Amino acid sequence: MSDLPQIPPDKLARMIDHTLLRPDATRMQIKQLCEEAKEYHFATVCVNPAYVADCKMFLGESDVGICSVVAFPLGATVPPVKAHETQYAATLGATEVDVVVNIGAVKSHDYYLVQHDISTVVGMAHYKKAIVKIIIEAALLTDEEKETVCRIAAEAGADFVKTSTGFGPGGATVEDVALMRRVVGHRVGVKAAGGIRSYEDALRMIAAGANRIGASAGVKIIQEARDAYSRL
Repeated sequence: MSDLPQIPPDKLARMIDHTLLRPDATRMQIKQLCEEAKEYHFATVCVNPAYVADCKMFLGESDVGICSVVAFPLGATVPPVKAHETQYAATLGATEVDVVVNIGAVKSHDYYLVQHDISTVVGMAHYKKAIVKIIIEAALLTDEEKETVCRIAAEAGADFVKTSTGFGPGGATVEDVALMRRVVGHRVGVKAAGGIRSYEDALRMIAAGANRIGASAGVKIIQEARDAYSRL
């Protein structure tokens, strides 16, 4: 890791969405997720909408936000439904929403629908004062499609573009993160998610341009970061 920038563990923790999106996740596991997030001061917990209200209770007055996924993991629903899901999640306590783009519309090059899809949820998220991240599911797209959907998301006012759901055919790659950062510049965040399981993985994504990391291995990542810093 000598060629990678070292990031203090506390700073890195504030870049991590501590994630549990498995369909079989239990309420007790969600509670444990929130306890870990409070202990390590992660940016958010990222959960399915059904657990947003529980997270609000478990997190209390902590500095950890709540991220809810929307139209997850396929993105294959209509803009008004995505907007309603966004509104409801924010009403329950979500401070951020990660919304899956209409991937089929992207693959069809129906960019009018893609723009409408994204702008509808961005408008609702911002109305509810929530940060919105657009998941493009990069593993399913060509580089040209990635560039186009990232550009549309940036122009629509999205706060972040995000690489992956973690449920598709591939997760975050350094190449995709670099491409997304190049397209959106510094006006929009880039979240890398899917397959990030170590401190080194996280550093590589950050070096490529990510400023948020989605991971279920957040605790392991920070423990490895602390070990690395103790040896400096």
